[in-house]
Amino acid sequence: MTSIAAPVIPVAASALRRLYIVRFVFAVVWAGVMFTTASHLGPLAVTLLVLYPLFDVFAALVDARSSRATGSVLGLHVNVAVSLLTAIGVAIAGVSGIPAVLRVWGAWAIVAGVVQLIVAANRRKMGGQWPMIISGGISVLAGTSFIVTAGADGATLTNVAGYAIPGGIFFLVSALRLGRVAKEN
Repeated sequence: MTSIAAPVIPVAASALRRLYIVRFVFAVVWAGVMFTTASHLGPLAVTLLVLYPLFDVFAALVDARSSRATGSVLGLHVNVAVSLLTAIGVAIAGVSGIPAVLRVWGAWAIVAGVVQLIVAANRRKMGGQWPMIISGGISVLAGTSFIVTAGADGATLTNVAGYAIPGGIFFLVSALRLGRVAKEN
């Protein structure tokens, strides 16, 4: 069994590395655009807020396809479902205002963070997963803060825009670490 699984890990690591780099670039660009509209909830902000979890759906599907041979992808399928529901929830909450969006976004960050933590913990043997484990934990904390700040006077989406940057950086760090695993034969 080890002789079959060993060649699969570098291939999966290489695919994850490419995906993580794309996720880093997307997160940084998304955050930059989101910062320009974070003070109010206009059509651009709602579109961006719906786009982010939809991109997460795409990324989780690519991840599941490339990771099939390395183990269970159930967590990634859970992430797809949660992110699809979030995109719908954010679109609906956008009509009610920033506090409603922050509550939906916060709930998503918590659930997605837990899922990310579990998926990364299960992939520890592959390597390069500690940044993903840390990122999952930070996502849970950030989600909690979004829910708490939703009730504050003058709530904005600035923290949501800022939330994408550390997540993107963790994807980049993980991609760099996976580069070593991908080079193994």
